[in-house]
Amino acid sequence: MSNMMTEIMAFLLTVCGWVLSAATVAIDYWKVSSVDGTVITTATFWSNLWKTCVTDSTGVSNCKDFPSMLALDGYIQVCRGLMIAAVCLGFFGATLALVGMKCTKIGGSETTKARIAAVAGFNFILNGLCSLTACSLYAHRITSEFFDPLFVAQKFELGAALFIGWGASVLCILGGLIFCLSLTEGLSLR
Repeated sequence: MSNMMTEIMAFLLTVCGWVLSAATVAIDYWKVSSVDGTVITTATFWSNLWKTCVTDSTGVSNCKDFPSMLALDGYIQVCRGLMIAAVCLGFFGATLALVGMKCTKIGGSETTKARIAAVAGFNFILNGLCSLTACSLYAHRITSEFFDPLFVAQKFELGAALFIGWGASVLCILGGLIFCLSLTEGLSLR
């Protein structure tokens, strides 16, 4: 019974992490910068994996999609690929987890279900690592430009999406490890 509860907890952790990873892809604020006037902020510049925007003090946003995938900086292309891979791995991990959990009636024998749950765990660990790598790579680029005294273009700060992505990574990795550990408990009882 406790092993089943452990798997349910791992499933909830990983699905929450997967949903947050998917949300991170669409969140606008990956990097943020603002230009302050004397009384109010006159403009806020922000960017994500798909577009760059500016919002003025009246709340009007003007966005520009990145024109060509081939003209993008390499780190943005890598981050896009890693985040899309994370979302896909999370989907397959959730499907396998539903089949491999002890509380479901599909998936075959207990040994087979334990192995399927372990594969789901590995999928979620890879999901977390992909998301962690993408967010860390993007953050590294922002911080290296921010602290570079020779960088003269506009400097940005870390946006909320990066922190959500890091949190999602931790949830997926922890849940995936719990799934993998449930395999060792399930097979050691035989």
